[in-house]
Amino acid sequence: MPELLLELFSEEIPARMQARAAEDLKRLVTDKLRAAGLAFARADAYVTPRRLALVVDGVPEKQPDVSEEKKGPRVGSPDAAIQGFLRGAGLSSLEQCEKRTVGKAECWFAVIKRQGQLTIDVLASALTAAVHELPWPKSMRWGEHRFVWVRPLHRLIGLFAGQVVPMKLEFGLASGDRTYGHRFLAPREIQVRSFADYKDKLQDAKVILDPAERRDAILRKADEAAKREGLTIKDDPALLEEVTGLVEWPVVLVGSIDAAYMDLPPEVLSTSMRAHQKYFTLLKPDGSLAPRFIVVSNMETDEDGRRNILAGNERVLRARLSDAKFFWDQDRKEALENRVPALTTRVFHAKLGTVADKVNRMQSLLSKLVPVIPGCDADFARQAALLCKADLSSGMVGEFPELQGAMGRYYALHDGEPPEVADAIRDHYAPLGPNDRCPTKPVSVAVALADRIDTLAGFWYIGEKPTGSKDPFALRRAARCGGCSPRRSRATAPIRPKPRS
Repeated sequence: MPELLLELFSEEIPARMQARAAEDLKRLVTDKLRAAGLAFARADAYVTPRRLALVVDGVPEKQPDVSEEKKGPRVGSPDAAIQGFLRGAGLSSLEQCEKRTVGKAECWFAVIKRQGQLTIDVLASALTAAVHELPWPKSMRWGEHRFVWVRPLHRLIGLFAGQVVPMKLEFGLASGDRTYGHRFLAPREIQVRSFADYKDKLQDAKVILDPAERRDAILRKADEAAKREGLTIKDDPALLEEVTGLVEWPVVLVGSIDAAYMDLPPEVLSTSMRAHQKYFTLLKPDGSLAPRFIVVSNMETDEDGRRNILAGNERVLRARLSDAKFFWDQDRKEALENRVPALTTRVFHAKLGTVADKVNRMQSLLSKLVPVIPGCDADFARQAALLCKADLSSGMVGEFPELQGAMGRYYALHDGEPPEVADAIRDHYAPLGPNDRCPTKPVSVAVALADRIDTLAGFWYIGEKPTGSKDPFALRRAARCGGCSPRRSRATAPIRPKPRS
């Protein structure tokens, strides 16, 4: 049976939106095929930074003929009833109807037969509607048109059984059988006839269409590069998924971190590389951070080109780490306890007061929790609760909000706080996800429970309960001990160039 191929070629689609967009396109198109009575064997969606593609196999060349029966009035009914029935059935006379006995009465029945249309004629309107209905978390509008899309669209492929499906979007873009390869390595126009032809020609044009194949290629090449250095890659599935959405032709390069920054906490190094630059962290055999990182480029070059790409990425990383080192040095000049008064200016929730109010409530809760937690030191628990949110006012957490708690532990140890207090500052946020560990040390358990109980009780008190569809403060996760108190919003970081090529 014939296949349907659809491609939407655009400017770069944000990596975080790609997987959902591919699934939405598949859902919209297949729903419209089913609604049109067109069965199919299989549908697969693909996405790269610059294209959404869908192939549907086993689509018939023609809609099936359908027959519909409509029951009408009794034989001998008034003429007005008869005429209304004929109009509703689209018939002109009773000669086109049948008499059937229903119970003890004889009634008129209309048998309406509709001949199926050619599939290519049905597809034009169905695919156009699907493209217009595709939802995006954020989108842009075309001038005065109602059409919205995440980025400017440049090409539209619609092929069925090798023929172009005559589609035209609202802003004037018409369908065809041509697309483009890699933006830099093979920018020429490509004409395609089928999905197999499409995929093969894109591969020749330095585009790996299947995101699973790109992900596997990145992981394999990165692992090989790390082994050549005698290192291993720090496991980071979320980063791997994001980088897969940033490149069409992955090229793995290994860069160096200046020795001057290796005395920064490992969390700072990893977060600087991951959050801003999308670099993979490399580990030594003993599990410590190596002075190396992996960058996945979207550009295949000669040796000089690779050196230039690495030099650019290393230069930007130095700027990031220089900022981090500045915050690290400055933050340690002030004791963590001296930052506690600043929590009075930080709102936790408009109806629940400031973060300082939350800390006070946590300390009150500890008077009930500490006695029932074996081995928990009351003084350590109260001190940990006092300091657990103080790092929110530090420069490092302002730059990297995901380091809250972790930086508090480092600053507490620097100030001479007991290890039990420092660990509780870090661990009271844990676990941050299904793969994270739960607090196990008595003081950490006490502070974590106080934090969650205060959050749950407070939001229930002000009527902010989760519903079947909404849980904006992650209260279910907090109740399962799988989350933390509501995070403050990410601080706006200065924008710097990100050499990647």
